[in-house]
Amino acid sequence: MRGFHRAGRGLVALAVVTLLGLTGPFGAAGAAPPADRVTDSPNLDERLQWRLDAVHEAGMPGVQAAVRHGDRSAAEAAGVADTRTGRPLRPGFHHRVASVTKTFVATAVLRQVERGNVELDAPVGRYLPELVPGERGQRVTVRMLLNHTSGIADYVRVIFGSFYENSRRDLDRNRFHYRTPGELIRTGLDQPATNEPGARWSYSNTNYILAGELLRKVTGQSPQRYITREIIRPLGLHDTYFPGASPFVAGPHSKAYEALHHVPERRGEYSVYNMTWAGTAGALISTPEELNRFYRALLGGRLLEEDTLAEMRRTVAVPGIPTLRYGLGLMRVEAGDCGTLWGHDGQTWGMVTLSMHSVDGTDQLSYGVNLTDYQRLDEDGQPLPHPIDRQLGALQNEALCGGGDSTNATAPKPLAPTPTRIR
Repeated sequence: MRGFHRAGRGLVALAVVTLLGLTGPFGAAGAAPPADRVTDSPNLDERLQWRLDAVHEAGMPGVQAAVRHGDRSAAEAAGVADTRTGRPLRPGFHHRVASVTKTFVATAVLRQVERGNVELDAPVGRYLPELVPGERGQRVTVRMLLNHTSGIADYVRVIFGSFYENSRRDLDRNRFHYRTPGELIRTGLDQPATNEPGARWSYSNTNYILAGELLRKVTGQSPQRYITREIIRPLGLHDTYFPGASPFVAGPHSKAYEALHHVPERRGEYSVYNMTWAGTAGALISTPEELNRFYRALLGGRLLEEDTLAEMRRTVAVPGIPTLRYGLGLMRVEAGDCGTLWGHDGQTWGMVTLSMHSVDGTDQLSYGVNLTDYQRLDEDGQPLPHPIDRQLGALQNEALCGGGDSTNATAPKPLAPTPTRIR
């Protein structure tokens, strides 16, 4: 689950968003957009379809998205779910949403805070002494797990070490490997700490495996079952679920293509994958429409009390990205003239998800794509900009900010996912 981005050539545990510029009106060089913008068009479906077609034509095999503005909504898709057969991608196909899972988990933990079963600033060792023993268990708090300031290292770099060497060896080797939460936690804790507890933000999937085990401890049931009972079912999210130990995505879905920056020229395909390595840090499956429904309920105050939601929105700085701050399983992006956006993103092998929303959840965009790490690398090992990035940026800019002429220095710049994420 990459909900991670790369730092240099390495993956950090978060699929964050970064600001990219556009090179022409609506961000499409040589393309004439329809007369109306996404937010103004009487036909939201046509505008969204036009944008998704542009992402596909730029090189993305398949993309699906859902947009909402007040009472108006649209869900569309473009391209193919399978490059070999040409099977089309349809709106509502099930998609691995990776680190977007973290918002669901943080919401579940905060519901336990409201019930008095968990204290945000209590040491993790109070609840999980067998998993985080000794001094570390007394210094790391529940809040530090949820906002990634615990200093506990990410287990992903250990399990998928070959990825950082541009090799799919570990991706292939782990395809059907079952991993327990305890194993993942031990792997993270055995690595050197990234920082002193509470000192700074450092994304780690280990934090959210621990948060899942905290839920297990205080609810007496698996975190997946608790989240399903408390959040997923009450919201009527019929296509949102944890796959458990099954490597398969239930229902209609796309293939998942990992290009690994073209270092191995042949793409890998990872739609069948045992996601126990991601667990409560990133195993959830959903659709763009259902992600919009979840975030609208969350940001609209239907899942948490006002004071608790305010705690969730208390953010810390993300080093090196001044426009991004991180709350409790929730990202805050300062998007210039677009204002403040909330949400999360995620990336696992072959699938990327972005879900961003206005402060009150009335303006929304969620999308998923089925090709990852498609950019080639420069001589310093950094991903080179790709036409796909520009078109995704145009989609985000128009859906969330109302579009505009990007040649104007005051026009809002689009949001676009970084080349790497959750793993």
